[in-house]
Amino acid sequence: MLMPHRCSGCGRCVEVCPHGVFEIQSRKAKMVNADDCMECGACQVNCVSGAIKVESGVGCAHAMIHAALTGKEVSCGGPGGCC
Repeated sequence: MLMPHRCSGCGRCVEVCPHGVFEIQSRKAKMVNADDCMECGACQVNCVSGAIKVESGVGCAHAMIHAALTGKEVSCGGPGGCC
């Protein structure tokens, strides 16, 4: 979720997103390819103004790596969760 009123227009989300989900338009971030989001959370972690909230699901990179390393099902959030 992008909250444009909080966006400072720094463009960090554009730099860190591996799928080109964001563009800066009129000095604010805009989601231009939302369907390409893999929910890695890089944009949220790097957004200095707190304008981005990622609702992580099965595409959460941390959860997927953890599941692969431990042999458990992909699970995100909860106590000790990643997001």
